[in-house]
Amino acid sequence: MAKTRRVLSLSTLFPNAAHPRFGIFVAKSLEALQRDTHWDVTLINPIGLPPLALGRYRQLAAAARDGQEFGMAVHRPIFRLIPRFGGRLNPRLIAHAVLPLARRLHAEHPFDLVDAQFFYPDGPAAMLVARELGLPFSVKARGADIHHWGARGYGRGALLETTREAAGVLAVCAALADDMAMLGMARDRIAIHYTGLDRDLFRPMDHVGLRARLADSFSIPIAGDDLLLVTVGALIERKGQAYVVKALADLPRGRLLLVGKGEDEASLRALAREVGVAERVHFLGSLDPSMLPPILSAADAMVLPSASEGLANAWIEALACGTPIVITDAGGAREVVTSPAAGIIVARNCRAIREGILAVTARPRPPREVAASVDGFSWEANGAALAAHYDGLV
Repeated sequence: MAKTRRVLSLSTLFPNAAHPRFGIFVAKSLEALQRDTHWDVTLINPIGLPPLALGRYRQLAAAARDGQEFGMAVHRPIFRLIPRFGGRLNPRLIAHAVLPLARRLHAEHPFDLVDAQFFYPDGPAAMLVARELGLPFSVKARGADIHHWGARGYGRGALLETTREAAGVLAVCAALADDMAMLGMARDRIAIHYTGLDRDLFRPMDHVGLRARLADSFSIPIAGDDLLLVTVGALIERKGQAYVVKALADLPRGRLLLVGKGEDEASLRALAREVGVAERVHFLGSLDPSMLPPILSAADAMVLPSASEGLANAWIEALACGTPIVITDAGGAREVVTSPAAGIIVARNCRAIREGILAVTARPRPPREVAASVDGFSWEANGAALAAHYDGLV
């Protein structure tokens, strides 16, 4: 499609060689915008490194490379950060690192709009860049960026200033937009921009032989009558995997597949041993997206008792594979679980989660009926909606 407008998008949340799945949903959204609409995307993915890039930062330093990725030009300037203590400083440090590049790119081929794909620190940094270039800017809220930083005085102040100056504000669900209004943002200025979905990849798969394939691929003894549960998400307290592990103790036929990596893995393994379910809890680590549909399709339910969310891609992907979800009332949960076929919303405690699992799996729905609950989600629709939003700002 002919390109008639240009956007400079700033996102710390974007895949790189060190973390190829990090922010993949941002990449897929901008890829659809670039591929299917009249907007041409240039992406700046700032890489934060301490003065000495040691340990885990060494691999990240090596990933600070420019390239052509997801159909767009990607630039990765380095900004200096103070690990664990630099939250207040990061927006200005990012803007300082990005501005020379942004000025040069704008001089070579002018942009119409600046965009931030994460509200903090990206939003305030994009605001400073847009001021310098004399352009309008848009900012998107995804969940943790609002709930985490909005709970800090300096973070809330930065979020409100960014909102006031932005030409457009997006949120991934109405529930998050309501939370933003509670912080003092004008609710009527916040538009809803739902996530997308790779519909060719995430779809119901024939159950025949799926469990045997998984058992062979991961060396897991999955029986045909197992109550197979899957949890997809980073292994961190906010995602609530510990509640599912504990609930498994009262589900003798239950077997849990944990997809994801994170700082809580050691404590979750210890918990599984403590409650006597270690042989029924399996840590699969981070997987390629192509591995998720067979796992989700084979499962009886996807269980994710998050403390907070925006609108989790894991919910949508599970439903698209015909697998009902058992989730807590976090973020846009009520905008996704709109029928019994989609699953159930439960309290964030072990008993409620166990009862929710039993309720959903006692009366299984045809996978196609479950998948129909997310018929409106696709990356094509997401990209088109983003283009329409941008068009209204320039």
